[in-house]
Amino acid sequence: MSGGRIVVNRELSRQNSLVLGSSQNGEVSHTRLGIRPSVLGREDSQPGLGMSVLDVEAEDEDGLRNPRKWLKVIDAFEQPRLIYNVAKKHFDRETANPSLLPPASHKTHVFRNRYNLIHQRLLRNESFQTPTFEARKLSLKRSSSSLATAQQSYKLTPIANLLGRNGSSHMLLGLLTISPTGTLAINDLTGSITLDLTHAKPIPEDGAWFAPGMIVLVDGTYEEEDNNVGGGLGGSGGVGGIIGGKFIGFFIGGPPCERRKVTLGLTGSDDGGVTAGGGFGWVDFLGVGSERAVGSKMRKLEQRLLGPGSVDEDGGGRGRMVVIGEVNLDQPRTLQALKKVIGLYAAEPEEDTPMTFVLMGNFVQHAIMARGGSGGSIEYKEYFDSLASVLSEYPTLLQSATFIFVPGDNDGWTSSFSAGAATPLPRKGVPEIFTSRIKRAFATANAEAEKERGKKTDGEAIWTSNPSRLSLFGPTHEIVLLRDSMSGRLRRTAIKFSSSKSNDEDEDVDMASTPAPNPDPQPEQEPAEMEVDPEVQEAESHQAEPTADDTLSNDLHAARKLVKTILDQGYLSPFGMATRPVLWDYASSLQVYPLPTAMVLADTEAPAFCVTYEGCHVMNPGSIVAPGRRGVAKWVEYNIRNKVGKVKEALF
Repeated sequence: MSGGRIVVNRELSRQNSLVLGSSQNGEVSHTRLGIRPSVLGREDSQPGLGMSVLDVEAEDEDGLRNPRKWLKVIDAFEQPRLIYNVAKKHFDRETANPSLLPPASHKTHVFRNRYNLIHQRLLRNESFQTPTFEARKLSLKRSSSSLATAQQSYKLTPIANLLGRNGSSHMLLGLLTISPTGTLAINDLTGSITLDLTHAKPIPEDGAWFAPGMIVLVDGTYEEEDNNVGGGLGGSGGVGGIIGGKFIGFFIGGPPCERRKVTLGLTGSDDGGVTAGGGFGWVDFLGVGSERAVGSKMRKLEQRLLGPGSVDEDGGGRGRMVVIGEVNLDQPRTLQALKKVIGLYAAEPEEDTPMTFVLMGNFVQHAIMARGGSGGSIEYKEYFDSLASVLSEYPTLLQSATFIFVPGDNDGWTSSFSAGAATPLPRKGVPEIFTSRIKRAFATANAEAEKERGKKTDGEAIWTSNPSRLSLFGPTHEIVLLRDSMSGRLRRTAIKFSSSKSNDEDEDVDMASTPAPNPDPQPEQEPAEMEVDPEVQEAESHQAEPTADDTLSNDLHAARKLVKTILDQGYLSPFGMATRPVLWDYASSLQVYPLPTAMVLADTEAPAFCVTYEGCHVMNPGSIVAPGRRGVAKWVEYNIRNKVGKVKEALF
């Protein structure tokens, strides 16, 4: 209606209700996918939430047949900064410009965003949803206690609501911290209270790490003090401050993880209907298009370019990713091992060359930029020049693969002032001044291929941040790359429970994973939470020794414990700011939500493993030079089609 008159020549199109722009007649003149909206139907969502930067042109048919064209490396500093809006129950894009030196209030925002994200994840969990219909039925019929127990659900209590409820039992969700008085405390958005875990039992027992800086669930009883004065310095108590008394915890556990399909609200073909509520399928978390907008089309494209995944398929094909960890270029044995690994793949037919090679730092053994070890910036560049000479021996790989380099804490420029200590995350890649010779090697290889064959190749080297993410076929595959010696930091800062006991026979219940390459694992019990990857087990060398069972069990347990801790926290740096600094304005890039399809956690202090937990495949390549084994190179080969990794070894 316009001016009191009914206008009939305008139609409100439900199809394009989310499109922002000047399309009034239900058509979009151009999209990044090069597809008319009539083909996508309702899948052409808002540009910020749907098809944003896929950069696909219909006329480039020859290039689109190469699956590497659909591979995108997303730097942590370029990733969309999304914040969960509690009022809207949706994600908002942060519009303010980020800063390396933000106001102090942004430090509080980091905790608030982490807490809100985990809190909404818990409320979506069936264990924390109150069955209203059944509860009313039970109250009317006064049914038996056994039935009431079966319908019982957990309820979270804000810390501020503990005031005046002495002796009552509650379940808290909060951040483990060390109070100014040196005692353990738990914080949420309403207040803080001293935490007593003397008699607490971790769930699962010895199955996850608990350290200050992690958000945990604690079930226990509130005990009020007589003087009702807060336990902090200055005695500032009450709502918003330190609550008087203490909370005696009996059970402590991490927030349960949520599968990727549940988060995105998808009804997968293998799992059936997994959720009822929509999820966040329209949210573009990485800037490559949302799952609801382009997910189905990208999966069809993947089937056409890579073919269907086969469980029995072993090796071969373009749909592979090679992950090599701890490439210390200042060690001659590392270059020998690297030459052996790359030579194995260079001997394969060119059409079967792996899609990408991921080389992860530290690229020097010591913080050489801070004059650690011997040398300085000149020697640091010479090490990369030696790597360039090794790569130049295999021009076919340089022409047909993407090499991705992820730095460590010892790499420049950050190590020049950290001296090898924990640097703030995320951190930028290695400066171009040190890597010019490697980029020149790729340019030379591509120029030679164009001269000899008359066909242009596009092999490239990408120096990305730590952490970073790989996107393949839009939102279909998301792979997180992180280089961090997290196991040692967890062992140093973790809370030790008096009730925990080392029961080796019970450690294999919670998870199942793939072991180190030498032994042949045969779990005696059926795991409860972790999925077993039979392809990875079959790919290991079957030269098991009976005396290695204990070592294998310990390695598996360490891998499961690490994976469960990180994925349950949904955060790549679950430590205090003093233990592992974080750039406050870029903390959203450390969120692991929704769960990625795969994750590379390069940790030299943990055994090499390939583990699947809640549908997320986590891999640790370890060090390329196997510690304690002379002349053995170790790496991980990830099959993108089957979403399965293998720990591989070779003699050099």
